[in-house]
Amino acid sequence: MNVLLSAAFVLCWSSGFIGAKLGAQTAATPTLLMWRFLPLAVALVAAAAVSRAAWRGLTPRDAGRQIAIGALSQSGYLLSVYYAIELGVSSGTTALIDGVQPLVAGALAGPLLRQYVSRGQWLGLWLGLSGVATVTVADAGAAGAEVAWWAYLVPFLGMLSLVAATFLEGRTRVPVAPRVALTIHCATSAVLFSGLALGLGAAAPPAGSSFWLATAWLVVLPTFGGYGLYWLILRRSGITEVNTLMFLMAPVTAVWGALMFGEPFGVQTALGLAVGLAAVVVVRRGGGARRERPVRSGADRPAAGGPTADQPTNRPTDRPTAAGSTDRPTADRR
Repeated sequence: MNVLLSAAFVLCWSSGFIGAKLGAQTAATPTLLMWRFLPLAVALVAAAAVSRAAWRGLTPRDAGRQIAIGALSQSGYLLSVYYAIELGVSSGTTALIDGVQPLVAGALAGPLLRQYVSRGQWLGLWLGLSGVATVTVADAGAAGAEVAWWAYLVPFLGMLSLVAATFLEGRTRVPVAPRVALTIHCATSAVLFSGLALGLGAAAPPAGSSFWLATAWLVVLPTFGGYGLYWLILRRSGITEVNTLMFLMAPVTAVWGALMFGEPFGVQTALGLAVGLAAVVVVRRGGGARRERPVRSGADRPAAGGPTADQPTNRPTDRPTAAGSTDRPTADRR
């Protein structure tokens, strides 16, 4: 089951870079992001009004934290990715730069969350980074690539934004139901991107059908698939494992971009893909007895009012502990 979830997550998350490339060909970044999230937020808020059980017990403080997480993990991250691609950075290169995220998250997991990374996992993380570097060099050396040097810093800022959101969620002591979190995150992005588009005079969508095709792609695959699975796997397996899967985004996106847009793909890219796969295997095996203890989500257990799948249960003791703790059972985190 975990393998299937991981594979679906990699494909859906990688599809976001492809969708951004499609959208960049039809409209400016603020326009595309506004219309990606505005209808989605309206639908999710309407669904929340019908099904209120999952929202019971949500305090203003919990909601505020989820707004912050959404602003970092969706708004800040996606704005940087889309803008980088609009500036001419290829979808593969953007994914490659984001591939540094596992190393950053792994380095910070110990001091911030007490989720310590074993030596075997560190070996896998560095191996994955070498795979990312291999594909990056191949892409940057492609003939005819003319992109300003500072454009490559834009997706790097987005990567840091997603890392910050990951740790903010990891330090949350009261779990929030996945449906509630997704609704708050998407509503936050809709407000921020609509304000940005209106302020820049770019709110009007293009008349062509290609724009709406790209928008539908971005709503279904990266949002519900990639974004939803990111938090699901994060809660089930911990930060190190979910972020190690990010190493696979760059090679997969490079292959996808080569097939769909004719972006360069050669021997070095294939080698990077192989190294990225090896990194995931090494990290999973290297966890062993030092696997992270995931935080339980109340959505996994029936609440006092009945067995509602999306109701959180407030348990202040459900916090991440040192990954070396093996005297407690690993909870299923969803």
